[in-house]
Amino acid sequence: MHTAVGLIVEYNPFHNGHLWHLTEAKRIAGAEFAIAIMSGNFLQRGEPAIVDKWSRAAMAVTAGVDLVIELPTVFAVRSAQYFATGGIQLLSRLGMVSHICFGAESADLAALTAAARALSASTTGSTIRQKMKTGRTYAASLALTLAETTGIDPGVIHSPNNILAIEYLRAIFTCAPQLIPLVIERCAANYHDTVITSTIASATAIRAAIAQNSLLLPDSSAWQSLPAATAAQINALIATGRAPVTFDAFSNIVLAKLRTMQLNELAALPDVTEGLHNKISDSARKASTLQELLSFIKSKRYPLTRLQRMMIHALLGTTKTTLAGFDQAGPLYARILAFNQNGRRLLRVIDRYSTVPVITKTARFLTSKQQQNNELTRLQDMLAYDIKATDIYVLGQPNCQWRAGGQDYQTSPHYLAN
Repeated sequence: MHTAVGLIVEYNPFHNGHLWHLTEAKRIAGAEFAIAIMSGNFLQRGEPAIVDKWSRAAMAVTAGVDLVIELPTVFAVRSAQYFATGGIQLLSRLGMVSHICFGAESADLAALTAAARALSASTTGSTIRQKMKTGRTYAASLALTLAETTGIDPGVIHSPNNILAIEYLRAIFTCAPQLIPLVIERCAANYHDTVITSTIASATAIRAAIAQNSLLLPDSSAWQSLPAATAAQINALIATGRAPVTFDAFSNIVLAKLRTMQLNELAALPDVTEGLHNKISDSARKASTLQELLSFIKSKRYPLTRLQRMMIHALLGTTKTTLAGFDQAGPLYARILAFNQNGRRLLRVIDRYSTVPVITKTARFLTSKQQQNNELTRLQDMLAYDIKATDIYVLGQPNCQWRAGGQDYQTSPHYLAN
């Protein structure tokens, strides 16, 4: 069987740091191939991707990823624990991935593993919840709890990539013990950097440059922080009005949705607790923009990313009950977004060993007529949320000619022939 290293990614967009991580992952894993499990059109931080999922997958394959598979939306737009678990489960269910490689601010796998095991202890969850009741965020409560119980430096926990790394390890313990974890230390840029200072920059800073809605110039710092092919692809999307897609473009849609939801519907949204639905309802009527709405609701208890995920769940119609059912089932399909010649070889192997079906044509598993009724299988229901996510996402594209629905039925995976 071929050896493949798995990557759980967002590639928003694919930049030089991702290219370095890809190269290192294959090297230290000794793997022939790389398979990326990638978020679709909405991301873990509760934001729309700056360019669509097929374009981001094509950028990744052009840069050397062999196969890009979509992480279902119901796992992609989630907190670190569920995002990581969904990605690990999907990699495991492909039946032929040997390693999982992820980036972190701390490359100390022993420390991250100790933190993961401590977090999985039966009493840790209740301790974290008690600390959150004092107004601390989940990340701060987690860091303090682990510092108290294991002596782990709180700084190891506070960065988003370290938190994800710990959750990947927890998921491996419970869902995929056959996967060998590998960690690579992030280099050059910090996660939240907003300025590009070298050829390896944060995705945050790169998105800020792209969001100016002007073409990237070859001598600009943004262009230099991207593989040349990626920069050219982004320019083509900007030129045709398919990018950039920003959260502000959904301002009126989000406000309209929240203003028409009943209080019980708001209370059913994932992550909404402790009467927050009342505050969301009141704030949605007072706010005139999405950013103003978020500023009204944001607090230490409810950081921005958590609130943004609530907004996406409101648009998609997902509820606590819905997600609980999907979490119990795990990802039920491997939906292909892009592949190269090596990826084509991998697909033949995956067809033999995968415990979930491979989807290259959506209509073979779900038709638009089926989507409109309420008698869907669990797989079809999960897939329907991916389709709904795209139908909403395209409304944020700058040029209205690209906003028609049903693109998941019409778009084939991107194939790179050479």
